Amino acid sequence: MRIVVDLNRCEGYAQCAFLAPDVFAMHGQEALMYDPGPGEERHEQVLRAAAACPVQAITVEWEALSDVR
Repeated sequence: MRIVVDLNRCEGYAQCAFLAPDVFAMHGQEALMYDPGPGEERHEQVLRAAAACPVQAITVEWEALSDVR
């Protein structure tokens, strides 16, 4: 999982920081800081946080699994 946040679109509502505080954090009143590659144990929190964003600034990208032989 990879997270991309459109910081131009983000308006600092902080719903993501409330729902996934180990991944998203507000720095001051408007600057969002986040972990772009959270661990597997955070996937559910991240998906809820992305869905809750009022301006849909969070995109979750799934990395393709490589064929292991």
